[in-house]
Amino acid sequence: MRRLSRIVAAAAAALTLTAAALAYPGPGLVTGDVVVHDPTMIRTPSGYVLYSTHGFLEARTSTDRIHFTRAGNAFGSPPSWWRTYSPDNDPWAPDISQQGGRYLMYYAVSSFGSNNSAIGLATSPTGRPGTWTDQGIVYSTTTGSDHNAIDPNLLVDAQGQWWLSFGSYWTGIRMIRLDPATGKRHPSDRTLYHLATRPDAPYAVEAPAIIRHGSYYYLFASYDRCCAGLDSTYKIKVGRSTSPTGPYVDRSGRRMLDGGGTLVLETHDQVVGPGGQSLMSDVDGDLLVYHYYDRNDNGTPKLGINLIGWDSAGWPYVY
Repeated sequence: MRRLSRIVAAAAAALTLTAAALAYPGPGLVTGDVVVHDPTMIRTPSGYVLYSTHGFLEARTSTDRIHFTRAGNAFGSPPSWWRTYSPDNDPWAPDISQQGGRYLMYYAVSSFGSNNSAIGLATSPTGRPGTWTDQGIVYSTTTGSDHNAIDPNLLVDAQGQWWLSFGSYWTGIRMIRLDPATGKRHPSDRTLYHLATRPDAPYAVEAPAIIRHGSYYYLFASYDRCCAGLDSTYKIKVGRSTSPTGPYVDRSGRRMLDGGGTLVLETHDQVVGPGGQSLMSDVDGDLLVYHYYDRNDNGTPKLGINLIGWDSAGWPYVY
């Protein structure tokens, strides 16, 4: 009888997991060159531009948000300071936005598994590849730091203040205030804010992306293991706060600083380990732009784009 109860319980759990997986939509249709990691996208007067990890920040363009074509890199050659943090001059996880008539791109330079890392800033008049001018380091960490300067994301709040969230396999997501005049760290507010972590080593929370919707700020973050193909366990969770600096809580009220986070997207069907996300507002709504590993293509990393909906309680879901 006890064995039968265990079998019934296991079957019920499997059905629950299957139902949860079926609740997630497939990625929206994308074609062309869509093999990416850590994508960020913006719409410009001449069409969409998407940047991603590697290759001096790989660039892709699209006129319809469906078909993407490789268009070189953001940079033609690496700034000299990159080599201090990445012997291979390999930048990661760009974040593009348009502010005050110019385009900004924050990005990380590091080597895998190291917190000797830095976040840089580049500016452009058009946002197109080959037009970027590097502005140097915004924030850096060393091997003695308890967090990591990777995966930056810019937020301009309702009062026009600028914030940069980032990190981090080391103790989770951090945030600093920026000076809008320079795009770099604020000269007087030097507080290092802590937005999210988890109680279990290695405290794997990274890739923050924050959006304002209604009266809340929503922090999307990637949890667990990235970059392992079909063995990846990445998933995207969210919490919200009335303040950019937190505290962020999930749907149940648990703080993200205590390991909370409401699932937005996880492994389902051919989609394995979705994460490395960015957020974008377009003419048809808010978008979640992310990478995943394609179970039907030997774990090749692919571009995922889904629209974000908002339920009656103000919580996001993808469709």
